[in-house]
Amino acid sequence: MKRIVAHFLLCSLAAALLCMTVNAQQSPELRGGQHDFDFELGSWKTHVKRLVHPLTGSNTWVEYEGTSVVRKIWGGHANLVELEVGGPAGHIEGLSLRLYNPQSRQWSLNFANSNDGILTPPTIGEFKDGRGEFYDQETLNGRAIFVRFVISDIRPDSCHFEQAFSADGGKTWEVNWIASDTRVSESSATPGAEVTKADATAAGSGSDGGHDFDFEIGNWEIHLQRLADRLAGSHTWIKFDGTSVTRKLWNGRSQIEEFETDSGPGGHIEGLTLRLFNPETHEWRLYWANSKVGTLDPPQIGQFKDGVGAFYAQDSWKGKFVIVRFLWTKTTTPQPHFEQSFSNDGGKTWEVNWITDQTRVEDSGMASR
Repeated sequence: MKRIVAHFLLCSLAAALLCMTVNAQQSPELRGGQHDFDFELGSWKTHVKRLVHPLTGSNTWVEYEGTSVVRKIWGGHANLVELEVGGPAGHIEGLSLRLYNPQSRQWSLNFANSNDGILTPPTIGEFKDGRGEFYDQETLNGRAIFVRFVISDIRPDSCHFEQAFSADGGKTWEVNWIASDTRVSESSATPGAEVTKADATAAGSGSDGGHDFDFEIGNWEIHLQRLADRLAGSHTWIKFDGTSVTRKLWNGRSQIEEFETDSGPGGHIEGLTLRLFNPETHEWRLYWANSKVGTLDPPQIGQFKDGVGAFYAQDSWKGKFVIVRFLWTKTTTPQPHFEQSFSNDGGKTWEVNWITDQTRVEDSGMASR
């Protein structure tokens, strides 16, 4: 800014500095925290210690060795951790989906074990001064407890994790899970897999339903229709296109789908679906999240029968109770079909409000999104 009078020059510089300071305080890129987990992207060797009986006075610990792989989603403001460890006490195969909420500027950490395919309640928190602290409330042996998850000692090639329980409202904490990670080369870690066309055509040997979503693995162009308004008598449909990439986890018994589109009046949509299979009930749980919110919707739960996948959940729309239904059909064809419907009368009638038709594309740069 060119000024003749020195007074105006000083005032302009002062104003510019003030704006820079305000922007630095308010800019999500600078202060928001959505890249706080970037340090963990990559492959790690992990050593785990687990307290066998928390909050019982026990001092018996078991140890595991294994690997974890952390991959970014949504450009880094979400990420997925795949953990696989083993030892004399058994084998643990888990994952953690971490989502950043740009409104609260906090992270939610959502963990699932392959034994049951159910996400635990999210631990929620943030990083301060290089230390991440995350909390939630759960139950243990029928009583309410608080859970604290801490990430500390963060260095380029190592980091430290601890989980602790409190049964007295946070006055005292007992550590029950300790993990120490050391970075390794990508080839040294085993969890996860690249997206390949062979993955999509490989037949799942089990008949329990654990491979029912194998058809989704790979890269897709998606053609969508969205009802302009829901449960309002609307007959106006908005059409748009997008892309999606689906990768298998747990050898296909879980999947992560990344979804991106521009929906006209609805704006840009960047979302994901985490699909988890429960080997005990033979049901799938489908968890959806939008990057604008960074929290998971209630899971759609169901299974495939006679080639049709039906999944249901209770939710709300404009403050009213609704039942949400997902239907997957034509899954053995090159163009799988998906519909979402709402019911406000307990499932007697359904209104379709979202339709997706997919077309497979050859593996390309989409897979590295």
